Parts: sequence; C-alpha cells; structure tokens
Amino acid sequence: MVTIKEIAKQSGFSQATVSRLLNGDPTLSIREETRRKIIEVSEELGYTMQSRTITVPRDIAILDIVDAGDHVYDDYFNELRDVVTQCATEQHMNYTFYTDIEALIRDGARYDGFIAVGAEAIPYRDMERLHKALPYGVFLDINPAPNLFDSVQPDLSQTMLDALDECVRAGAKRVGYIGGYGHIMGSHDYPDDVRHVAFHNWAPRLGLDTEGLSYIDGVFNVESGRKIGERIVAEHRDDLPDVFICAADALTVGVLQVFNAAGIVVPRDVRIISVNNQPISQYTSPPLTTYHIDQQELARTGIFTLAEAITTKRDVRHHVLISTRVVERESFALAGE
Repeated sequence: MVTIKEIAKQSGFSQATVSRLLNGDPTLSIREETRRKIIEVSEELGYTMQSRTITVPRDIAILDIVDAGDHVYDDYFNELRDVVTQCATEQHMNYTFYTDIEALIRDGARYDGFIAVGAEAIPYRDMERLHKALPYGVFLDINPAPNLFDSVQPDLSQTMLDALDECVRAGAKRVGYIGGYGHIMGSHDYPDDVRHVAFHNWAPRLGLDTEGLSYIDGVFNVESGRKIGERIVAEHRDDLPDVFICAADALTVGVLQVFNAAGIVVPRDVRIISVNNQPISQYTSPPLTTYHIDQQELARTGIFTLAEAITTKRDVRHHVLISTRVVERESFALAGE
C-alpha cells in the first residue's frame, strides 16, 4: 500500500503538504505546479485518493448585503467582507461581487456556490428563489434562512453568558443590557436579538438584578447608542448599575459619547463590557473591554463549509458557531482567577 511518506519523498514535498492536499484540506494554499506534481506522483505510485475528497470551489459569488452607510456597525461587515476576499484569494478562488440578489439569481448557474456578508434583510421568497438557482450558500455572522443555506456565526449566546460570568467574578450585583432590535429567520421576524435573549435567560440564574436596566433601540449603530445613552442618563443618572453589557461596539461608542458629555466616568461610575472588538474599541474614552469575533475563522470556516456542501452534495444544512474571547482594556477590569 502506497503511503503519504513515499509520495512526499518522491515528489520532494513535505508529508504535511502532501497529506493536506490528498485529504482535501480547503485551507491549504500552494502553487498550482506543486499541486500537479503531488497528484502526478501519487497516481504513478498507485495511491487511491479518498472518494469524498473535498475540493475548494473555484468560482463563487459574494453576496454583499452591507448597507452603504457610514456607521461603525457597517464597518464590522466591511471588515468581514475584506477578510472573505483575502481568504478566497489565498485559496485561488475566483469571486464576483453581487449587491443585487436578483442579479445573483439570474447568474446562479455560473457559480459553484456563494458566501453572503452583511445583515440587510432579504425577503424569504427571494431566499427560496436564490436556493433554486444556486443551492449551495453560506451566510456569515447571521442565519436568515436556516432551512435553505448554511451559516457560520459567532456564538453570541455563549459570549453573553461569558460576560455575565465576568460580572459575577468582579463582584457586580446589578447589571444592565444595551442592544438593538432582533432579526429575521426564515419567514419569521424575531423582535429579540439572541444576545438579549441570552442575557435575560442567564442573569437571573446567576443572581443578578436587571430590573429596569435593559435598553433596546433600533439597529446596532452609533446613533442608537446615543439615544440609549440619553435615556440612561435621564432615568438612572444617580442610580447606575455596576456594569452595562453592550451588544456591539458601535452602540457602545454612542453611549460613551453621551456619558462623557454628562460627566459619567467609565469605569468609575459604571463599568462596560462590549462585543465585536472593532478597531475603534482601542481608541474610545476609555478603551473598551470587548469580546473579539475572529473574522478570519468565520471566513475560513465559511469557505470550508461551502466546499464540503458542494463536494458531498448534501441537503442537510450545517450551522457552525465560532467561540469568542475577551480582550481586556480600561472599561472593565477582569477579576482574574
């Protein structure tokens, strides 16, 4: 039986490279001549490749459903889109951008599959039409059509539990929540964002007082954060909680602007934990303790998930959750072990 070691020796490449190629690792980035040489040697030696080797798709569409506004919230998806194109380039994939779902439906037969970036709502009937034209697709960061397409998302429910655990370790008793409205999943409109649901599920179980301390306003952007900050100042100026957990850095930026103008000092008067770890979180006053969403991992996993779906032609949808990690800065000091 021919071994990976023998193929590596004759081809002149490392065993790791040979193994990753012959086992269809979609994250492997090598020159085309290297790929051809290894395959030629493996065939000459009589190596039988796995029947379900995963092949990276060569022609994909990127459905760009990012609002063209200039909010910090939009910047998160702009950054994610750039990471997706970087990962696709590393895998020698050809990609074409689409901002119009009608155009992608029309051109669906040209592509192996698609990756979607952004949070703009798409009517479910259009999702169904897209699935008929191009059945293999992965949505990054959101999960709008779980019965039709795959998704890769940050595990925001676990993130919220992690943040609440940090509050308990730091001795907090009263904890507030700052967030935005919900999302569309399939044909259903959910008013509550998953972070908000997780907050209210876990906070009372951990013995935390959240009475009257949840603030929701509009989308996850700076302007909504300002509106929420103004409401907090009006209602709790002299009765602030120990901590506010903010669902997104964009919201936190707006809240901090209002707090600073009102003379509320973070973390002296109230501590803040945020989510996203966007570049701006390092430069707010004070810099934010925030949960980092690994966009590289979102993109790589999205490409792998798409490749696997296309190769195996599966009709069962996969939904992958990616863990987050806290980045400590001045707005909230971690208690430590």
